[in-house]
Amino acid sequence: MSGLLGVRLLLLWGSACLWLPGPAQGALVISRAHQALQETRGAARPLQKRSTNEAMVEVYSVTVDCTVTSRFAHTVMTSKALNKANSSQEIFFEVDLPKTAFISNFSMEIEGELYVGEVKEKEKAKKQYEKAVSSGQTAGLVKASGRKMEKFSVSVNVAANSNVTFILTYEELLQRNLGHYEILTRVKPKQPVQEFKIVTNIFEPQGLSYVDAHATFLSNDLLPLVEKTVTDKKAHISFSPTLEQQRKCPSCDGTIIDGDFVIKYDVNREKSFGDIQIVNGYFVHFFAPSDLPRVPKNVVFVIDRSGSMAGTKMEQTRESLKLILDDLHEEDHFALIQFDSEIDFMEETLVKATKENVAKARVYADSILDRGATDINDAVLRGVKMLANDRQQQRLPERSIDMVILLTDGNPNSGESNIPRIQENVRSAIGGNMSLFCLGFGNDVDYSFLDVMSKQNKGVARRIYEGSDVTLQLQGFFEEVSSTLLLEVDMRYPDNAVDFLTTNHFNQLFNGSEIVVAGRLTDNDMDNFMVEVFGQGFEDDFKVQGLASATDWAVMYPEEEYIFGDFTERLWAYLTIQQLLENGKSADTDKKANLTAKALDMSLQYSFVTPLTSMVVTKPETEDGTNSPLIADKLTEEQRQQAERTSRLFSHFGTPMRTSAYNQLNTYSPRPAPTYFVDGDPHFMIELPDRDDALCFNINDKPGTIFNLVRDPQSGILVNGEIIGDKKIAPDGKISTYFWRFGIIHQTLGVRLEVSTKDISVFQDGKWVKLLWSDAASLKGENVDLLLNKGRSLTVTLRDSVKFVILLHKVWEKHPYHRNYLGFYTLDSHLLSPSVHGLLGQFYHGIQYEVTDLRPGEVLEKPDATMFVKGQELNVTRGWQRDFRKDVKNGENVPCWFVHSNGTGLIDGDATDYIVSGLFKTV
Repeated sequence: MSGLLGVRLLLLWGSACLWLPGPAQGALVISRAHQALQETRGAARPLQKRSTNEAMVEVYSVTVDCTVTSRFAHTVMTSKALNKANSSQEIFFEVDLPKTAFISNFSMEIEGELYVGEVKEKEKAKKQYEKAVSSGQTAGLVKASGRKMEKFSVSVNVAANSNVTFILTYEELLQRNLGHYEILTRVKPKQPVQEFKIVTNIFEPQGLSYVDAHATFLSNDLLPLVEKTVTDKKAHISFSPTLEQQRKCPSCDGTIIDGDFVIKYDVNREKSFGDIQIVNGYFVHFFAPSDLPRVPKNVVFVIDRSGSMAGTKMEQTRESLKLILDDLHEEDHFALIQFDSEIDFMEETLVKATKENVAKARVYADSILDRGATDINDAVLRGVKMLANDRQQQRLPERSIDMVILLTDGNPNSGESNIPRIQENVRSAIGGNMSLFCLGFGNDVDYSFLDVMSKQNKGVARRIYEGSDVTLQLQGFFEEVSSTLLLEVDMRYPDNAVDFLTTNHFNQLFNGSEIVVAGRLTDNDMDNFMVEVFGQGFEDDFKVQGLASATDWAVMYPEEEYIFGDFTERLWAYLTIQQLLENGKSADTDKKANLTAKALDMSLQYSFVTPLTSMVVTKPETEDGTNSPLIADKLTEEQRQQAERTSRLFSHFGTPMRTSAYNQLNTYSPRPAPTYFVDGDPHFMIELPDRDDALCFNINDKPGTIFNLVRDPQSGILVNGEIIGDKKIAPDGKISTYFWRFGIIHQTLGVRLEVSTKDISVFQDGKWVKLLWSDAASLKGENVDLLLNKGRSLTVTLRDSVKFVILLHKVWEKHPYHRNYLGFYTLDSHLLSPSVHGLLGQFYHGIQYEVTDLRPGEVLEKPDATMFVKGQELNVTRGWQRDFRKDVKNGENVPCWFVHSNGTGLIDGDATDYIVSGLFKTV
């Protein structure tokens, strides 16, 4: 569409939450505020392609205003622009929002006219919808955007010297995951903006236990601009850089504001029965008890080894399985089943997760090889039968949870292949006695089949996206569901006091998560509102109760003129709609129709654009008299899969083929600065955002070797690192080496710093200061600033010179093989002299190379290519390495061209040329 040629005003906001997809049942129609919706006559015309002069469009205001009240987030995103040209131009508004968010308002103000969104039943917008589709227009206002987000975009024709204001409002319930709530704001304004502001206010009557705010694009200069004020029950976070502070450099047009602004927080949990908020006749109950012992689990892993799992999928599955096995507790029991058209077991029964059994299972996991067809029915039934038999024979702890985890990438094509029959077979065999979790691998799996089958059996399904981070996805999922605190949780309230209750029975409560129940009150007498919670714990039955009371917000926040006071009612409506849609997936035809009708009624009543709805936006008329309606759907998971399959037709080995319009768009889109780091085994990485590419290589040598990473003789900067090996050789015979100690010197400033996995020592002004990783500290000196993030990272900023971040990777202290290790990241190196060198330093001023002759490699998903660099011709392989800056535990996979043989040909000389005799030595 013409949007690729237009000026995009990008405000990207997102949060990690689960999406509940479904068929379309409603519509949001944008119309003039003072006129009724007029049905369009004749076929809707596609957008005219317009050539836009980007320099003549000024974006002068970009604001994100988020208010969170008892986990319910209300976000308003506003962007204002001026067309400075002497002719009309097409201007775009584009934003990423969470899949779980419900848009509740969208409006545009253009030349004094206000166009306001209105939620309507789909039938009432059907004519517009059909006309747009018949004209060949794409349903493009809301699209899938990555795994967690949806992209909302709209364009309007703005007259010469006129303003346009876009306002998007959406709401969502923040989900507690792994012990915290997260608000992730993705900002890409593309140019410095006169007014740029992110403001978040958090109101939590339970009290805030901690609030953390950071951003991927924060430089040392921008860090003080993140203002955070936290009191007992309220937090205010703001970020508002000036126009000059946004610039990459004083004379640059580009902005450094490009990335994620992340707020994480959690609340205090003093009451055993949880916290209840009662406002304006509605209540919400949050339950997440602390200090409960985890319930031992008995898990059968059912692993697809069919032919379609060949290559990277199988390799990643094996590696994931071994890491998951390492995370089992010794009181857990487990079994491994691999299947294609045949089924094989590690053992005929579940075994206890002792070190010996886990080691045996790791070897067994390495033996899983892809081969035949896909018999899901028999494989799952075998796993269920194994669990049932062991339970009957009393080989499992009485107080423990039984679960089957199925990982498959395909459709059943061997044995029983009728999907409804498989679902019924599994439901009958399980009989409500265990949970089934289904992981659907890739784009070709029948996700709907797995989703329904999981929901029928006290579990959930999850899509595992093909890519370099499959291991992290599988590990992350297992971490979510592996620590059960309570089983069969019942939340009970006085029968005569509430109605329209959301789900109040939960099969299990996982550690780090939270149960949320909401309802409407029928009795205003709150003197006897007794709340009871029942569940099955590890040792005994769990039972707590307490009296709830209404919250007086005026007393709690006396100086706040709170504009979102009906949040309990809207939270209740949000949660009810989501549960209606979710329950409809596994219901029979009649019940599904009833659930869908209720969800639609509530969507209309509360003006929510839900995952069921379509959106029709009727824009202002253009010069030719057309109003160009655009259509958008919130995609179902099946539609998302289809979109991904289609996108693969336009990609080659994971690299998008960009159109000329796309390239034109990106010619004025600034990119982040390059990043140079070493982390892992040790893996060296040179990220080059200006080329949308990265180079990587490994260095292998014996433990105890010290390498020079950075050396700048002109400024006197030196960075060396010492590697350490695993505790012992693993069963596969591989021994890994990691950096465990770094020495940093700035001779001119008189600074010396030693950082190890144990502690941090800094020498300045003639004295040593020692810090422990268990500290949280900020040291500001005349020549060096240190920011220590407890147990996680150390940021080192040398005055007028360079900025480093050192990450601490913690490994289970009783791990049989691995040790703690460090990662080293250079964030700002532009002030170093042209003479800087070292394994990393030599790349600080750029690297010129070309890659050609892409061809199949040893692994299908890892093609080989020829690289011309430094007058040499190298064979390189497309692979990936992990960048741990955003997530120190799991990392983010970054695709790169891997240079073999210790970087030979890419680095100057040989790797041994960089070995030095001491941590602070140059030779």
